[in-house]
Amino acid sequence: MERKAVVVGATGLVGGYVVRELLVQKEYSRVMVVGRRPLEIKHPKLEQALIDWEQPMEAASAFEGVADVFCCLGTTMKKAGSKEQFRQVDLDYPVLTARLGKEAGAVQMLAISSMGADPESRVFYNRTKGEAEEALTDIGLPALHLFRPSLILGTRPERRFGEAAAAVVMKALDGVMTGKLASYRAIPASVIARAMVRIALAHASGVHIYPNDIIRVIGAELTPGEDETGTETGAML
Repeated sequence: MERKAVVVGATGLVGGYVVRELLVQKEYSRVMVVGRRPLEIKHPKLEQALIDWEQPMEAASAFEGVADVFCCLGTTMKKAGSKEQFRQVDLDYPVLTARLGKEAGAVQMLAISSMGADPESRVFYNRTKGEAEEALTDIGLPALHLFRPSLILGTRPERRFGEAAAAVVMKALDGVMTGKLASYRAIPASVIARAMVRIALAHASGVHIYPNDIIRVIGAELTPGEDETGTETGAML
């Protein structure tokens, strides 16, 4: 049976890892990347559609036959240049993605939000993320999975000095962040991507929110001899 995934935001840090995770999963026969810029990788399962977000109907055909939609869009205030542009990337485009997915018959959407997302927050970033979560929920997909990571670790295509500096500090403090502080530990992009794909393969319906510490558990690397269910391979039943 064919299973198609659409990934939006694939040229970003987490999105790139999500694509690579999907391509090695036998459950997916097609992985469609939708965005403004192409990925510089080749794979028999990989398809790409270049779109202009200002012309959303151009993207509709790329969603045809989709089962799972992965939204990894996100920016910073510095890169966006204004609050309006930030909201467009972190709220308007994810909502448009969800609508296109629903119209195409998608059964679930998995989207990156942020720790502290709250539509009532006085902090613009957190408020925007919370409003995005609310808007995505209101669209009414059969399943919606929202991931709220802390500071994301990894090498980005573009340089973000503030995040890089924060990452150095968070890495240095990682060993002492225990108890209540453990939920604030920085998290590698690869862990978030694994968690997203594993949750997609679980086929759970409804709306689910995954905080940072739960993402770390779900996306942890498997130990040698362990399969995706946590069972030792080759073990006697």
